[in-house]
Amino acid sequence: MCYSSITIASYFIEKSGGRKTPMQLNKLTYIAHGWYLAIKDSPLIVDEVQAWKYGPMIPVLYNVFKAYKNECVPYKPIEETKYISPDDKVLLDKILDVYGKCEGTDLSALTHQDGTPWDTIWKKSGEFSVIPDKLIKDHYIEKAKNNV
Repeated sequence: MCYSSITIASYFIEKSGGRKTPMQLNKLTYIAHGWYLAIKDSPLIVDEVQAWKYGPMIPVLYNVFKAYKNECVPYKPIEETKYISPDDKVLLDKILDVYGKCEGTDLSALTHQDGTPWDTIWKKSGEFSVIPDKLIKDHYIEKAKNNV
């Protein structure tokens, strides 16, 4: 099933009790999208991912949460999460378990290392270029093979 990135970020806000910054929400949603592509062979989110200076960004999320800057986004319903399937919630919970304790800067560093989809598109097409789902999917399939 494909969701808006705001729905996925809302789930992360809800599950963390409002203890995530805009950067954490953007990166966690991107990472969840990558693993979803690799595992389920379909996109988690309908929104595009772009190569920005500090790594992959989902512009829709950036615009919704930018007013919070480096502060945590408080827990209040932003978009309904009850429509996320139970199976998809299991995957999202796993993402929070593995990556949820990382600071936004750590997640940014993780997602914009050499050889990542961000790096490939940044070098090839520059800032604000769309990162294709196939590139993201292939990257996370490779991570799964290497148990990373």
